[in-house]
Amino acid sequence: MADIVTMPKLGFDMAEGTLVRWVILEGEEVPKGAVLAEIETDKATVEVESVYEGVLTKHLVPEGEIVPVNTPIAVVADAGEEVDVEALVGEIPSTEEAIETTDTAAPAEVSVPIAATEEPDEISALPGGVRASPLARRMASDLRIDLRLVQGSGQAGRVTKKDIEAYLAAPAEAAATPKPGAPAAVEAQPVTAPNALPPLSPAAYEPAPEDQIVSINRLRAAIGRRMTEVKQTVPHFYVTHEYDMADVMELRKQINTMLPEGEKLSVNDFLVKGTALALRQFPNLNATLQGDSVLRHGQVNVGVAVAVEGGLLTVVCHDADRKSLRQISLEVRTMAGRARDGKVRPGDIEGSTISVSNLGMFDVEHFIAIINPPESAILAIGSVSEVPVVVDGEVAPGMRMKATISVDHRVSDGAEAARFMLALAAYLEEPLRLML
Repeated sequence: MADIVTMPKLGFDMAEGTLVRWVILEGEEVPKGAVLAEIETDKATVEVESVYEGVLTKHLVPEGEIVPVNTPIAVVADAGEEVDVEALVGEIPSTEEAIETTDTAAPAEVSVPIAATEEPDEISALPGGVRASPLARRMASDLRIDLRLVQGSGQAGRVTKKDIEAYLAAPAEAAATPKPGAPAAVEAQPVTAPNALPPLSPAAYEPAPEDQIVSINRLRAAIGRRMTEVKQTVPHFYVTHEYDMADVMELRKQINTMLPEGEKLSVNDFLVKGTALALRQFPNLNATLQGDSVLRHGQVNVGVAVAVEGGLLTVVCHDADRKSLRQISLEVRTMAGRARDGKVRPGDIEGSTISVSNLGMFDVEHFIAIINPPESAILAIGSVSEVPVVVDGEVAPGMRMKATISVDHRVSDGAEAARFMLALAAYLEEPLRLML
């Protein structure tokens, strides 16, 4: 029996994708789960896997075509099966008929000089007949150089910026010899002002780099479009909690001694598992607003923000509450690698019910994140730091981490979010709970 493969919808706001390359050609066998083609969305290049098996009978879309979601792109049938493609598929709507599209070709990066930086051609005479440009005079003043010691190369013996630089680069003995006809050098007086700044280096007089106009790539444009809409339409509120991470850090250290390189746990793995388990108690935070009702998701699928070239991509650990720390670590590491390589799969980025954005590796104390629709909450994680804390009335060293949850006020409120943060504390401050 023949089956139709369609352009998948990857994310609630995806309307179309570009079919970049066919991986399996017409007439070739298609194992179930094999990568059929690569498509490019606003977010990433995605590998489309086949949910059918058989033989790829027909490509319905050529490479390079922009295709609306749910449009047939290929036919997979049994080996030797005769397929009436036209009767099976019908007339495929064109891109223009299916959806209004904009020009997706990104303009090339352009460097635009804004202002000229050439040295003025003005010649200024100083006492003793020395001629110097205004820039050379300024440099000599800041660097405490006697201009009478500098051989000018400009018009009428004018001293220029290049002459100052040559003087500084010359050996000290040569620089100490005054040029013919010049009076004896007067020793420069040291600056005696108590708050005087050190002289500027010659590099300070180099022309500033030219301004540039750089095109925004498709991923950055999509992020900007979505985040602008979310901040304008979703009423965010924020709750911050500080966690004692000493036990997590110790448990992680012990576990990692037993794991091979490449499989060691990160702090983020503990946070993903703890978030997923805490969400079981707070279904409103694991939900999607649908008009006048709230869809509480049965699965707990934690999205993990990954920095990629030109923007940010969220990979999804499905059923994170049901997986071990090691499973979570391997899955997230694998998906993050594919995301950075631009080879994500549909399942990598679909179906998140809450997201975690961790900037702890960048020595960030605290930040807030924008909700990733259609989710209702996102958790922003800072660094784990050794700080002084008060224990039983005495100051002692401690390991602390701040996290802030952003919540859609239409589905929850501050008290519920605060209780969630306390529930998360129970898992992070007694991390053996994560192993049960």
